[in-house]
Amino acid sequence: MGKGMSHSQGIDSQEQGTEQDRQHMRQALELASRGSGHTSPNPVVGSVVVRRDTVVGRGYHQKAGGPHAEINALRDAGREAVGSTLYVTLEPCNHFGRTPPCTHAILDAGISRVVMGMMDPNPKVEGGGASFLEKNGVSITRRVLEKECRQQNQAFIKHSISGLPHVTLKAAATLDGRIATRTGDSRWITNEESRSFVHELRAELDAILVGIGTVLADDPQLTARLPSEFPIPQPVRVVVDSRLQIPVQSRLIETARDVPLWIACGEDAPLDREEPLLERGAQVLRLPLTDNHVHLKSLLKELGKLPLTSVLVEGGAQILGAFIEEGLADAFHFFFAPKILGDPKGIPMIRGKLREKMAEAIPTHGMRVRCFGEDVMLSGRFQENLY
Repeated sequence: MGKGMSHSQGIDSQEQGTEQDRQHMRQALELASRGSGHTSPNPVVGSVVVRRDTVVGRGYHQKAGGPHAEINALRDAGREAVGSTLYVTLEPCNHFGRTPPCTHAILDAGISRVVMGMMDPNPKVEGGGASFLEKNGVSITRRVLEKECRQQNQAFIKHSISGLPHVTLKAAATLDGRIATRTGDSRWITNEESRSFVHELRAELDAILVGIGTVLADDPQLTARLPSEFPIPQPVRVVVDSRLQIPVQSRLIETARDVPLWIACGEDAPLDREEPLLERGAQVLRLPLTDNHVHLKSLLKELGKLPLTSVLVEGGAQILGAFIEEGLADAFHFFFAPKILGDPKGIPMIRGKLREKMAEAIPTHGMRVRCFGEDVMLSGRFQENLY
């Protein structure tokens, strides 16, 4: 799994279910994606009810605290659910939480078969829903398109097994790997299409994190700005600022009452700088320092307690390098624009430790390529396998 993590069930290399099962599970995955950005700290989950090869019910988990995907699909199916097959991307819950157990609703609806994409990643409840249904006469098929289902819920899985949020790095660079000129100018490296995609990412993830250098250089808002007639989910904004240098007139502080802002500083940061920030609505989190820098794993633990399940780290070079060197980064989206800066004093994408041999380079896995106009985005992960 990487980073010393493991989960009990693993990903079965043998394809499960029939082709028809996989076809219906793909529909459930598409439904699940509609909840992206609205369900945290819960997972995104989709479900369909199928009767005699015809979909008679569809549903997905729309928001935390609301009905689960299975409930919405069963309500949509109505009486057609009796004797039908229910497909769901995640094992149905069998415990009382903010909502009643889905397993009970499945039995009450008269479902005869349940097809699951992935088992619950929480080792305390994993397999409980499937076992309960089987004991009550429901036929169970497990792990259909499991890899795709786990891919869709990497943040939920990691948070469930570790308490830490899933960390994605984002950077935009010229072809020669510069994210800014020697003066710090970085507007704009990538095109509007690339920047629009980043705003979509911000809306989908729980938090966005930058170092104080980015705040001082760019005075960013760190909000998700997309055309929509409905309110856009806004991430919690996190600034790593060991000495509380953030200006009170910055746009982050000016909007702190409207969009949550957390400032992570050292335990010995000046108290007189904290009060003006608190008065304007910011939250200050005092953490241990390592080599005069905020201890990032301690920060992630605190964010995980909020609970935030996903973090987008947007830079700069120092903070990106720190997450990589400390083994705290899970995935990345690196954009490259069709430009060459050519200045050796331009700011590199990542500042890590010195390495003398290529064999010491940090490997990445699962590489994917996507183009936005002439911009190229490379995406992948730092651990070899999915969570």
